[in-house]
Amino acid sequence: MPIFTVTQEDGVAVITMDLPGEPVNKLNAAAKAEFEDVFAALRDDQAVKAVLFISAKPDTFIAGADIEEFTQVKSREEAEALSRGGQEMLSRVADFPKPVVAAINGACLGGGLEFALACHYRVATDDPKTQLGLPEIQLGLLPGAGGCQRLPRLIGLRAALDIILQGKSVPGKKAFRLGMVDELVPSSILRRTALAAAHRLVRNSRVERAPRTGFAGLLLDRNPLGRRIVYGQATKQVKRKTGGHYPAPLAALDCVRTGLERGMAAGLVVEHREFGRLAVTDVSRKLVQIFFATTALKKDDGVPPGTGSAHDINLVGVLGSGFMGSGIAGTAVTRAQVEVRMKDTDLDRVTKGVEAAKSQLDRRLARRRMTKYQHYRTVALLSGTTDLSGFRRADLIIEAVFEDLEVKRQVLAEVESVVGPDSVLATNTSTIPIGHIAAQATRPERVIGMHFFSPVEKMPLLEVIPAEASDADTIVTAVKFGRRLGKTVIVVADRPGFWVNRILSPYMNEAGYLVAEGAPIDTVDRVMTRFGFPVGPLALLDEVGIDVADKASSVMYEAYGERLKPAPVVSALIRDDRLGRKNGRGIYRYEKGKKKGPDPAVYRLLGVRPVEEVSPETIEQRLLYAMLNEAAMAVGEGVVRSPRDGDIGAIFGIGFPPFRGGPLRLIDSLGAARVVDTLRGLEGAFGARFSPAEVLVERAGNGLKYYPD
Repeated sequence: MPIFTVTQEDGVAVITMDLPGEPVNKLNAAAKAEFEDVFAALRDDQAVKAVLFISAKPDTFIAGADIEEFTQVKSREEAEALSRGGQEMLSRVADFPKPVVAAINGACLGGGLEFALACHYRVATDDPKTQLGLPEIQLGLLPGAGGCQRLPRLIGLRAALDIILQGKSVPGKKAFRLGMVDELVPSSILRRTALAAAHRLVRNSRVERAPRTGFAGLLLDRNPLGRRIVYGQATKQVKRKTGGHYPAPLAALDCVRTGLERGMAAGLVVEHREFGRLAVTDVSRKLVQIFFATTALKKDDGVPPGTGSAHDINLVGVLGSGFMGSGIAGTAVTRAQVEVRMKDTDLDRVTKGVEAAKSQLDRRLARRRMTKYQHYRTVALLSGTTDLSGFRRADLIIEAVFEDLEVKRQVLAEVESVVGPDSVLATNTSTIPIGHIAAQATRPERVIGMHFFSPVEKMPLLEVIPAEASDADTIVTAVKFGRRLGKTVIVVADRPGFWVNRILSPYMNEAGYLVAEGAPIDTVDRVMTRFGFPVGPLALLDEVGIDVADKASSVMYEAYGERLKPAPVVSALIRDDRLGRKNGRGIYRYEKGKKKGPDPAVYRLLGVRPVEEVSPETIEQRLLYAMLNEAAMAVGEGVVRSPRDGDIGAIFGIGFPPFRGGPLRLIDSLGAARVVDTLRGLEGAFGARFSPAEVLVERAGNGLKYYPD
């Protein structure tokens, strides 16, 4: 079947793309070859005065290049040739002697946007699914088919860098405001409007685009001195954000700068050279692996295909209106657009919870991500109560009360007596086994764990934890609703701490031991942020809440014994009423909610003197290898279904450095034998908590890896 079909309407050739057998359009080798033939024929067809390019896919213009084909590239030269070929193809579109109009509805990303930028005119829809962007940076690459050249020329340097260096996409409405598209219309009239534009261009091919950058654009984007300032600021921001671990943003910045300062031809040369260099780096390979893993998870319902089906979710009940409960409620109403009913013990708490949930919608309105009407309509979906009125018709109830087994059992019993037999009852717990919470339930098959991470609206991961009695429909319902919330979902076994907190516990605990030995607080955190974590373990402890950590560490100690015996730091902080950021007293000092630096009083509480010099290598080894060892142990116990789930959970749940691939890929990269040797050295120096996991020793002895080469 052809990928492109061509019809003619009053001198306009309408090219419709529909990649056979695929849910979205992609620029693969077959599409590129066929496209070249189609365009060559239209060039020579005297009856054709203009070209309109449109997609037959309902929610996609072109989603980008075919990443599967990209993974077959084995050398820098091959990758460079791939980029150069894309540049040449799109240059032929840009230089086409007849007007070319792009009619954009749905995803227009990566190579798809680069194609649209090469067209002479762009019409896009205001449909929320219409998103335009250049996400290549997220794969450790850069836009390699002219995107680094055409986008800055179209919308200005600063706006283009904002999109290119962050790899982000923007909705059609913002794309129109930026000048990425020339017209914005409802999807119902996209084809008609684009055809009209093509006819206009036949009569007058000159497109007048008013500058949209204002005075700042004149000052910064359009003169060499101003651009030098922008380049300098962008370089500093990139280095601060990436910590030097990701080479792609600086390479993309160099491509943009070369093109604007030395001309487009020079920019294209640097672009395909840098694309070739980046494509074969370990960073890009790791990020591409993460892309495939997350894509696969979007199709994985957590049960064998055909064994379960999801219930429709129209009303969600949230038990508890504190920080987590309001975060869950706000995310549910904002992302899933479902009715949400919140409950708490008194009206004041309910009111505060509803207001906190509503604040997510308020921020979207302020950022122009929704209209006033949409805001009004969506706020109306939120309600609160001090009893269980309104919960009878809830399809999903999510309990988010205090991390206490008896409290959770009591709340579950109360709500179970009210709701219908098909309602799914989820508990948001970070460490307590779901089976323990559901032990007294009358319908245990409908009970499941949904572990959200804080803050809910920002953290991308959701752990779904089936208990032994949870049925397949309940699992699928929880997984699919998690995806509706915009989460990456992994299904994990019902073991204390589940996956994320299981591997996080020894890491955090070891940080506590280091402080108890007098290690500088800021040094401990700095070592791990330099390794690639977004925040250090001690800063994270303050953010999570020391009281929460105290409760979790008790659960983990009870479950796993001396290996996870809590370091003395947390209990000492609790005795001094230090809860972290939430009450402005923790390991760090806080003034008006802002972190100011380590609090020296922590050492006095512990009765130790600060040690001036501690080896960064020792700090890194103790923290990292404690986590790697626990990860190997947990995988051996079947806590996660696959290494893929384990690595994605670590990356999205605790910020494990993506460029390192996850803890299990890191074990493969280091070699299990090296990991075991390092652990044995740490065991000799610091005790049995570093004793290598038996499964890790076995893997080392057999030369096994978690992933095939």
